[in-house]
Amino acid sequence: MVRAFVALELSGEIREGIRAAQEILRGCPVRLTFVDPPLIHITMKFLGEVDERIVPKIIAALQVIPFVPFTVTAGRVTVNNPRRPHTVWCEIEDGGKSRDLFRLVETALEPLGFLRETRPFTPHATLARVKVPDPSLFGQIDLLRGRTYGSCAVTGLKLKKSTLTPEGPVYEDLLVVAW
Repeated sequence: MVRAFVALELSGEIREGIRAAQEILRGCPVRLTFVDPPLIHITMKFLGEVDERIVPKIIAALQVIPFVPFTVTAGRVTVNNPRRPHTVWCEIEDGGKSRDLFRLVETALEPLGFLRETRPFTPHATLARVKVPDPSLFGQIDLLRGRTYGSCAVTGLKLKKSTLTPEGPVYEDLLVVAW
């Protein structure tokens, strides 16, 4: 079995901007687990544990998705749910392009047994996971109001393998699709 997901890569500029935002969030007493900046990406679809025999079919399905490069901007830092925050993330602005791509990924993978997502797709880059919520998190996020963290061209997508280790996840590219 392979733990896998489909992702869009972000530029070093965006990752460094997000690193700076993470430093401000570290000043908060909330228990957060931060994502290592080199690993920050936009998850298009989490596939979970996948039988290795189906990986070639996933690769074949993703390789033929027609798309063109588009620009993303890492914008406002917020949480996934203000009432019960589990994730601190950076909103991704792209004029709906990643949402359009998400629909194509869903359509390509559905015949392989991957269920369509029931929640609306929200493009984002995860900065941290909230281990123990605390209202002080919102004050720290307010310090980041009005900032953006860079822009970059998205020129393809990746199928990534994720191996969980005690030191954090290790990602490996199984497929790189360039448009």
